[in-house]
Amino acid sequence: MGVVRDIFIGLSENKILNNASKQMGLRFGAQKVVGGTGVKDTLNCLADLNNQGMSVTFDNLGEFISDRKEAEKEKNNIIKMIKEIQKEGLNAHASVKLSQIGLNIDENFCYNNIKEILDAAKETNMFVNLDMENYLSKEQSLTILDNLLREYDNVGTVIQAYFYDAKKDVRKYKNLRTRLVKGAYKEPDTIAYQSKADIDQSYFEIIKTHLVEGNGFTSIATHDHNIIEKTIRFIETQNISKDKFEFQMLYGFRKDYQQDLVARGYNMCVYVPYGTDWYAYFMRRLAERPQNLNLVVKSMTSSKKVQAGIAAAAAVAGLALVRKALKN
Repeated sequence: MGVVRDIFIGLSENKILNNASKQMGLRFGAQKVVGGTGVKDTLNCLADLNNQGMSVTFDNLGEFISDRKEAEKEKNNIIKMIKEIQKEGLNAHASVKLSQIGLNIDENFCYNNIKEILDAAKETNMFVNLDMENYLSKEQSLTILDNLLREYDNVGTVIQAYFYDAKKDVRKYKNLRTRLVKGAYKEPDTIAYQSKADIDQSYFEIIKTHLVEGNGFTSIATHDHNIIEKTIRFIETQNISKDKFEFQMLYGFRKDYQQDLVARGYNMCVYVPYGTDWYAYFMRRLAERPQNLNLVVKSMTSSKKVQAGIAAAAAVAGLALVRKALKN
């Protein structure tokens, strides 16, 4: 399974494949896990989820941003979506990757961009979550977060359980609205757990810590039903109020389970990515849990023959994109 994970991580980091995919539209099942390519179709997706009793966090997809104009364009896209969500009266908040708005260009430039986004969000009473990426950007991202917290109360972040220092970070941000995840990037064993068992144990520990040691809202972001049900049992024994936490899952994955949790009275937030820059996101989701490929395939059709065909198509997605890129 580690080899499969590494393959998908490698594909997610390939700029040639990423650029080629933008010209192909949503392919290989990505249309089932991406909310839309534009504002209008994405808003329809968000409204549908709200009607099912779920809140939403939206993510404007974008990778490998190395130009100021590109970063400003992505910033403006996010602000536009924030304003459109307010107009539609939807229950949604923003998830923003700092690398998309200039972190790898200039820290001050990035800081000013995220401030503009937070200002726009504050006007609409919207929360903004700073997504975490790989370890190389972690310290820089948390420094920006700490500076923002001096001015803003509508910002939070993500803590990734596979890092050895995850519990320290959870305690530091125990009073902050925080999304807790297992982690989806390939990191060395000098800084991160490698085995599923170790990551799962760390994940459950930081969930418990954030739920009981502080007063920050806890977003438990996983598709792992074993972790979710174990967390529910812990919550019940600790008499933790349901308004102190939510479960988060990705759009297109485990829809039945999402609806089941809503029916059981739990807060469910669906992470909805949108835009044409879908490839790296999709590959990371498959790397994070290769079984996700089966979830996508099964959600597309009940036919075993068609499922097999879709799975095969997804497996050779990278090759198809390479061929297209080489022709251009």
